[in-house]
Amino acid sequence: MSLTAADVAKIAHLARLQLSAEEEGRVTDRLNDILHLVDQLQAADTTGVEPMAHPMDATQPLREDAVTETNRRDTYQAIAPATEAGLYLVPQVIE
Repeated sequence: MSLTAADVAKIAHLARLQLSAEEEGRVTDRLNDILHLVDQLQAADTTGVEPMAHPMDATQPLREDAVTETNRRDTYQAIAPATEAGLYLVPQVIE
């Protein structure tokens, strides 16, 4: 798979990026290099290789679920412009 300059321009538009013609060329080359690398990885023979969830046979150490800090909500909310029932009140931004 290979990307064209038009593909990169569309991707840049969707990502809200403004690229100059020079940058567009460099980005196109870099993305094509990445896609070429992915194609090489997909071509590797993985017959007989079991999928693994983690490269090391390690277990996640668990800690006791205990409260370690004091409740300072009232202190933090004392400087807030508006609170109610322990919640911060903010202006509506979406209509």
